[in-house]
Amino acid sequence: MNKFVTSIALIAALASSAMTAARAEEGHDLAAAAEHAQASGHYPILKPKNVEWSFAGLFGHYDKAQLQRGLKVYSEVCAACHSMNLVAFRTLEGLGYSEEEVKAFAANYEVEVGPNDEGEMFTRTAIPSDHFPSPFPNTQAAAYANNGAAPPDMSVLAKARGVERGFPTFIFDIFTQYQEGGPDYIYSLLTGYQDAPEGVTVTDGNYFNPYFAGSAALAMAPPLDDGFVTYDDGSPETLDQYSKDVSAFLMWAAEPHLEDRKSTGFMVLMFMLLLTALVYVTKRAVFANQPH
Repeated sequence: MNKFVTSIALIAALASSAMTAARAEEGHDLAAAAEHAQASGHYPILKPKNVEWSFAGLFGHYDKAQLQRGLKVYSEVCAACHSMNLVAFRTLEGLGYSEEEVKAFAANYEVEVGPNDEGEMFTRTAIPSDHFPSPFPNTQAAAYANNGAAPPDMSVLAKARGVERGFPTFIFDIFTQYQEGGPDYIYSLLTGYQDAPEGVTVTDGNYFNPYFAGSAALAMAPPLDDGFVTYDDGSPETLDQYSKDVSAFLMWAAEPHLEDRKSTGFMVLMFMLLLTALVYVTKRAVFANQPH
């Protein structure tokens, strides 16, 4: 019995040692990658993670439940700093909401309009035709409130952000219809905050993130964590789930007609294949009896 206990303890010790060594090696690799990125000026330090998205591929489609959760994360967390000036409230019907639900959601916001008869701007309750308002009156105010860096507008962030995958990956992307670079990047950034490895110095007010495309650190503090947002559908209230949901929502915001585009593209491909077959058959029929 004592030998059995001793063996178990030995196995546990070896496993713990192996895990510690793996962490040390991982930290060393990250430190080396950070040093290389700093020397070359090429960021991000680590490539974005590849996430499985429902809207990926030729037949991809949006998960409406996920989009609704992503909207909740955006409105309760991200909207405090980031605007979506190009997205109108009425487009939220594309997430599965009714017209009345969209009106109720828009009524939670105040928008500046005008001028009135006295030449002054004024605020009123938002209506579906309005766009998501900015949390700041201007870019200077946004930068002043965020350590000198104005938070980017999120309307087309999922299409504007993305890391080049390089050769030869981009060749395969042509055939796999890979276009999820933006959501992959946003998800990786949101889940990538960690302590800086040894040898990497992060200035006060900045946070180390090896997935940030601009440098080794950024001014935005980790915006999400477990339990930040309460879901009504029972989905896990974790950083990983929040990050996936809001990344998918931002992809929808940037390309709300993705499903229609893919459906139309597939029909066009089928038509071209059918047309090619008909042209070939016609050519064979016309020239079948012609002397060669």
